[in-house]
Order: sequence, then structure tokens, then C-alpha cells
Amino acid sequence: MEYRKIKDEDGDHDVASDLESLKGKPHTVASSNIALVGAGSNERANWKRKGVVTCALTILTSSQAILIVWSKRAGKYEYSVTTANFLVETLKCALSLLALTRIWKNEGVTDDNRLSTTYDEVKVFPIPAALYLFKNLLQYYIFAYVDAPGYQILKNLNIISTGVLYRIILKKKLSEIQWAGFILLCCGCTTAQLNSNSDRVLQTSLPGWIMAIVMALLSGFAGVYTEAIIKKRPSRNINVQNFWLYVFGMAFNAVAIVIQDFDAVANKGFFHGYSFITVLMILNHALSGIAVSMVMKYADNIVKVYSTSVAMLLTAVVSVFLFNFHLSLAFFLGSTVVSVSVYLHSAGKLR
Repeated sequence: MEYRKIKDEDGDHDVASDLESLKGKPHTVASSNIALVGAGSNERANWKRKGVVTCALTILTSSQAILIVWSKRAGKYEYSVTTANFLVETLKCALSLLALTRIWKNEGVTDDNRLSTTYDEVKVFPIPAALYLFKNLLQYYIFAYVDAPGYQILKNLNIISTGVLYRIILKKKLSEIQWAGFILLCCGCTTAQLNSNSDRVLQTSLPGWIMAIVMALLSGFAGVYTEAIIKKRPSRNINVQNFWLYVFGMAFNAVAIVIQDFDAVANKGFFHGYSFITVLMILNHALSGIAVSMVMKYADNIVKVYSTSVAMLLTAVVSVFLFNFHLSLAFFLGSTVVSVSVYLHSAGKLR
């Protein structure tokens, strides 16, 4: 009798346990379904954001050279390029301040996001600001020797200068794949410039190549130096550092206006010669920096590689219709080799 009673109690307990487990299952299944739906929606949102950033960077990169060439009239810039550069730096400074205002509103003012700074922190920004000044001015004058698609190809030379300076200044090792990518990049740039319709072997003359190499060195050194500044205090908000960099950029460009275009600006006005295309060009230069920072935050290096590769071909296709550019087999093969080299440089990074 005792055994039967105990067995009945165990049976009742098992039934109760089964009922409880059955009661809990719908909730467990529902919770897991909700988690899956949430993860799926987040993944779709990330893909959507990455797609928007990729398209934005591709359009901005490909239209940069086109807008500079298009802003010319009868082969000359009727506006002052120094005032255009000054407005680019001013717009970027305003965008950084706007981003900081949003951060202050949401997170409050902290030691890492406040604008007030020390002399030791701010004294390093004039160097990259001055380098960017000369690089940005050169990109206007190089179009006397290079067309828009050629410029889009040659500006990838800054990958080599940046990689070498990374090795020298930041002591970062480069993989064998990256060195191979550098060699391919040089071959691709040269192939894209081959000219079969003239006695001259390369489309771009020697002054154009020299200016492209100088621009690559300036861009590479400024980029590496800026990264060293940022990593010296990684907790510091990037918008604060950008703000001070752009403030010095504005100051140096103001000096350039006084030295180079003071009489023209004083007699004809600051905005003399500006057109709708000039305004678009200024917006493009300012937003390109924002797009790159968004890529770093929301996407990855593959997006930059994809954007660079597509931008080269897109610039060439648009130039066919706008500037009667001849899309040759050499240019297509050269741009393909450059795209592969850019991918190898990204994929070959040492972990």
C-alpha cells in the first residue's frame, strides 16, 4: 500500500511537471521567435545602412574629379581656388560642430568631447592642416596635365605613400601581399596611362606625374600624422579633433587667399566666378570626409575598395559623355589592375 501510494504521488508529480513544461514551451518558443525577428531586423538595418554608405561614398568619390573639371570655363577657373578651399574647410568645421552639438545634447559635456583644450594638444594640428592645404591646391592645378579618369587612377598612388610612411613613422609591418599590391598598383597606373594614338607613350606628361606623386606624398604623410595624433588620445572625441584640424585649415587657407588672390577678391568679390557646379564641388569635398568617417563607423574596408573601384570606371564612363574621353582598352585593363591591387592591400593587412 505504501509503495502504491508513493508511486501514485510520483506519477502525479511527473504529470504536473509535464504540464508545467508544456505551459512553458509556448513562452520559450515565442521568446526565441522574437529574438530571431529582432536579430533579422537589425541585420537588415545594418545592410541597408552599409548600402547607403557605399552608394554615397561611390558617388562622392567618382564625382569629385568630374566636378573640378566641369567647374572650369574655357579651360580656366574663373573663381578663386583658395576661396573654394576656405569654404570647404569652413563647411567641414561647421559639420563637426553640429555633430558635437548633438553629442552634447544626448550625452552631456565631458572631458573627452569638450572643445576647450590645451596648447600641448592643439599645437600638433597645424602640420597636417598645412599639408592638406598644399595637397588640396595641387588637385586643382594637376588638371592642366591630367583628365578626370586619369586623376582618379593616379590618386591611388597615395596608398603606396601611406603604406611606406606607416612602416617608417608608426612602425607597422606590411605583409608580402601588400607589397605585391603596391607593385601591381604602379603597373596598373602606368598601363592606364598608355597612349596608342600619339607619339607620346603616356597620356600624362612628366609634370602631371610629378604633381601626382607629390600629392600622394602629401596626402600619405598628412593621413599618417593625423592618425598618430588621434591615437595619442583615443578617448578624445573625433569631432573635437576634426574641429581643431579644420580651424587651422581655415586659417591657412585665409593666408593663402591673402598671398595668392587678395587683389582679385578685393576687386571682384569673394564669390566671383562661382557657379552652381562650383557650389556642388565644395559640398562634395566637404561631404567626402564625412562619408569616409561613416564608412569607418558603419562599414568596413571592403566598402572603400568597392567604392574606389567603381568610382574609377564610373568617372571614365561619365567623362565619355561630358568631356569626350576616349575609353581605351589600356585604361580598362589598367583600372582593373589598380582595383585588384587596392583589394590586395586591404585583404593583406596583418592581423
